[in-house]
Amino acid sequence: MEEKDAIAALAALAQPSRLRIFRQLVEVGNSGLTPRALGKSLDIPPATLSFHLKELLNAGLLEQTREGRSLIYSTRINHMASLIDYLTENCCQGELCLVLKTTCKG
Repeated sequence: MEEKDAIAALAALAQPSRLRIFRQLVEVGNSGLTPRALGKSLDIPPATLSFHLKELLNAGLLEQTREGRSLIYSTRINHMASLIDYLTENCCQGELCLVLKTTCKG
């Protein structure tokens, strides 16, 4: 991951509604959610939700797929894993983080 990508992802998550959206989508996994389901679950108005989803998409944290007439949003877990790897790349000379990475991915 490049520094500019890490900054974009962290900046996108540094907003309460976007963090809540991301966490909700992580919770549901690969199946994702429609904007309507997200908005209802998190009590976010449609126009506001649309803005936040766009920001998360632009930061590479979400992907959007179409199922019929519906848009489905889901997390790009690989991108989030790359961000975590980037942030912990040189910590503790790699010893502690190696244990944490094995625990988190295994």
